[in-house]
Amino acid sequence: MPRAMHNITDPLAAVRDLRAQVAAEGRTTYRRWRPAIGRAGFAASALNLAHYIAVRHHDLRPLQRVLMRYGVSSLGRLEGRVLVTLDAVANVLAHETNKRVWPPSVRRFFRGEDRLRANAATLFGKAPDGRAVRILVTLGAEAATDPGYVRQLADAGADAVRINCAHDDATVWAAMIASTRAASAATGRPLRVLMDIAGPKIRTGALRRPDDNRRMQPGDTLVLLPDAGLLDAPDLTGFRVVCEPGSVLASIAVGAEVALDDGKLGGVVESLRPDCGVVMRVQRTKFGGVKLKPEKGVNFPGSDLHLDPLTAKDLADLDFVAAHADLIGYSFVQRPDDVTRLQAELAARRPKDWAKIGLIAKIETLHAVQNLPDIIVRAAGRQPFGVMIARGDLAVEIGFARLAEMQEEILWLCEAAQVPVVWATQVLEEMVKSGLPTRGEMTDAAMSSRAECVMLNKGPNVADAVTALDALLRRMAEHQNKKTSRMRVLHAW
Repeated sequence: MPRAMHNITDPLAAVRDLRAQVAAEGRTTYRRWRPAIGRAGFAASALNLAHYIAVRHHDLRPLQRVLMRYGVSSLGRLEGRVLVTLDAVANVLAHETNKRVWPPSVRRFFRGEDRLRANAATLFGKAPDGRAVRILVTLGAEAATDPGYVRQLADAGADAVRINCAHDDATVWAAMIASTRAASAATGRPLRVLMDIAGPKIRTGALRRPDDNRRMQPGDTLVLLPDAGLLDAPDLTGFRVVCEPGSVLASIAVGAEVALDDGKLGGVVESLRPDCGVVMRVQRTKFGGVKLKPEKGVNFPGSDLHLDPLTAKDLADLDFVAAHADLIGYSFVQRPDDVTRLQAELAARRPKDWAKIGLIAKIETLHAVQNLPDIIVRAAGRQPFGVMIARGDLAVEIGFARLAEMQEEILWLCEAAQVPVVWATQVLEEMVKSGLPTRGEMTDAAMSSRAECVMLNKGPNVADAVTALDALLRRMAEHQNKKTSRMRVLHAW
């Protein structure tokens, strides 16, 4: 329950009381997490994360207003150093009231930033000179056949490559990795390899329309079916589509939200059929309606689908991935036990050193957001760990209106845990496709400088996009570090 601070007459006492409460609450949370932490280096980060969660249970706005009058820097940049920031604020207030207190040492105050930099280097390698944010590029199929393709990316400024295991096979992946290692050797740039296991994908299958040219509009009904054999049932008319895998429909209740085709069509479940079909009422579509097609994504925001995040294909792919990847991307992770499951599979394949493999959890559902602190502890407590803000699916799951807010909160939480973040989905997408960026995506790319890594998707102009992003991130590094403005000299005036 959020707690507000009102009628502050003694700001020093208020800060000291806040610190005491945060320390006590953080200690309680940390003790719950402690059994999951096997890496000694993560213990202090977990404790700071516990303190951050505790301090964000308080409404600090009244205190912030009071501190402004004293010329004290706000508490808005305490993510990586919660208790020591409160100590520093108390020290300034103590001086103002002639109650001398020694300030925190430089080493103690900036220790959280040092840990985050070290963790990012462990995952992605040493940062290039002049740029702390790494660039991760998804490889296209040409990386397997054209030796110069990855070399071009490396020359442009790429720091790591991503192989999407939802496509191709081990033979192609091996060729991609060989091209990457060769490019790394030729350029002297240590290119890390992230292999992204596919995870369960919920898709539309076969479908029926009342008319081939008919587009779905708000007010229409759509029946989601678990099996193609039900498409032509005599009691069904209108729009029908198979949901794959059909087993997820058994977990859907009346009133549940449904989104299809990256959110282009959305609605609410009105009723359930005895054959496990789900009848939804369309509430929104893009302008002009949507012509539903097979192989489009299906999301059930807020519903617990009880899906195993490791499919049979993932387990087969993991044999290759565990042997060749520097980093593993984990799709559809939603709870701490999902992390434990993957770690057990890695331990079975590489019993001696599985904990050296970096793990990147893709945060793409509401449940993943809600469970993120425990996911972080369970993962980073055992192996090098980072979080990917998978903004495509996450936007569909939590709503486009909340995405900007949520990506900020994830950045803050991960900074508190000193865990690196990958900013992903549609970064410079138009430039990658057509060669020219839009104004909006350049602004988005500039905002990505607050993460530790930015991901570009594959496309015909991706090398040019890497060059542009490299230059942009270098310029932004002179202005901004996380939430802190660096106040560089302005040359425009």
